[in-house]
Amino acid sequence: MEQVHEGGCGCGAVRFRVEGEPIYVNNCHCRLCQRQTGSTSVVNAFYESERLAMLGGNLAESTFTSGSGGEHVVSRCAECGTALFSYYPRVGRAGVGIRVGAFDEPGAFRPDAVVFTGSRMPWVALPEGIPAFEAYYRPSELLPPERFARLTALVERGK
Repeated sequence: MEQVHEGGCGCGAVRFRVEGEPIYVNNCHCRLCQRQTGSTSVVNAFYESERLAMLGGNLAESTFTSGSGGEHVVSRCAECGTALFSYYPRVGRAGVGIRVGAFDEPGAFRPDAVVFTGSRMPWVALPEGIPAFEAYYRPSELLPPERFARLTALVERGK
C-alpha cells in the first residue's frame, strides 16, 4: 500500500493529498529560492503531477524567471498566499515540487541533497549525513535506480 501525505496552507483554505514517495527531495539555498520564499532556503519534494490531488481551496499563480531562464510557476493559496507548489521549466506541468513545510507531517521528508550551498547564508549549518553540493548534482549518481527512472520518465513527458 502506497503512503499518503496530506497538507495545506497557513489559513486552512487549501488542502491537498499526494500518494507515494517523492522522486527526490532537495533543500535549495539558491538566491532565487531565497528571494521567492523570503527565507534562507526551501525544501521541495518532487512528484509526478498526477499523484497530487486538490482536496479544497483555490490557488493563485505567480511566474518567475528560473535560473535556466525558463518559467518557474509558484502556486499559492488564493486566500492567505502560502506558497505550496512549484512547476519548473525542465518538466513543465508533468512534475510538481511540493513545499515540504506545507505537509501535515513535514518531518516525514528527508532531503536527498542540499543544493546551491555556495549561496547559503554564512551562518546556516549544513545537516550531517545529507550530501551537499556547491551547485547541483547528477541525479543518476545520487538517486536509487527506481527513482532515477521516474525522473527520466518525467523529463521525457515534460518536453
